[in-house]
Formats: sequence, C-alpha cells, structure tokens
Amino acid sequence: MSPSPTDPTAAPNERQGLEEFLDYYRAVLRRKVEGLASADLNRHVGASPLTLGGIIKHLSLVEEQWFVEDILDQELSEPWASIDWKADPDWDFESAAEDTPDYLLRLHAKACEQSREILAGIDDLDTFVAHERSSGDRFNVRWVLIHMIEEYARHVGHADLIRESIDGATGD
Repeated sequence: MSPSPTDPTAAPNERQGLEEFLDYYRAVLRRKVEGLASADLNRHVGASPLTLGGIIKHLSLVEEQWFVEDILDQELSEPWASIDWKADPDWDFESAAEDTPDYLLRLHAKACEQSREILAGIDDLDTFVAHERSSGDRFNVRWVLIHMIEEYARHVGHADLIRESIDGATGD
C-alpha cells in the first residue's frame, strides 16, 4: 500500500481545513483499493452488495455530480451521461464489476482533479451552486465541501471493513 495520506493541518482556516479533509479522505479511499486485483474489488462483506470497486466508481460519479453538474450547471460526461439513472439507479455501484482496477483509479483521479480545478476557480465558499434543484433548494460551495467530506467518510468506513475482510489490512 502507498504511504499514509497526509494529515490535515492542525490549525487551518476554514477553506484550507475543508479542502485538506476532503483530500485526506480521497487519499484514504485510494489507499484502500491500491494493489488489489479485480476479483478483490468485487468482493463484498456479509449480506451487503457493496464492493470496493463500486465505492470508488460511485465516489467518482459523486465528484462529477457536485462539482460539474451542480456547481457549474454542466452536463455529466461519460460514462455517466448515457446512463438511464431512473431505470438503473445503482449502475455506478453495480457496473464497477466490469471495470479494471486501473480504470477505476484513473476515473477517480480524473474526477478529483477536475473537482479541485473547479474549486480553485471559486473565491467565496458562500457562492451558490449554479444548478437549482426542482425543489428550489440551492446549496453553497461550503455545503458541497461538507457533504463531500461526509460522503467520503461514510464510504471509507465501508471500505475499511471490506478491505480488512480481503487481506486483513487495517488503518487509514
């Protein structure tokens, strides 16, 4: 496994702290899947169908949904754009079984880099996302960062359990 992710700064300003914690969890997730074969990325624990491959593909989608679709109000790119999400709402989780570890890691790296670039172009965390939901709700960029940290933290917890069941590896 790669070295431990860099711990966030002990006394950051708000933006620095949010960005560093998000990058920390991105790195922890990648560390959980690095070095595993496709079969390992498709394993699940107990009754849950959740897999490491599904988690990394899902979080790649979540990156693009929040940063491209919501913040910029632009269309999703492939592989997401042509999916009928109403007919197959778990496509991101389930289709990962067909993907190689290298593809999943590249997909995630691309999504994260794109998100960082978008965020770098936003000066104020109070900026509202461009996409207005049908409910009328509009989130600010601060909320998006907090949500992304929550989303990663939850799924990294799942990844901890799955990875430990594969080869006993523990830790961040």
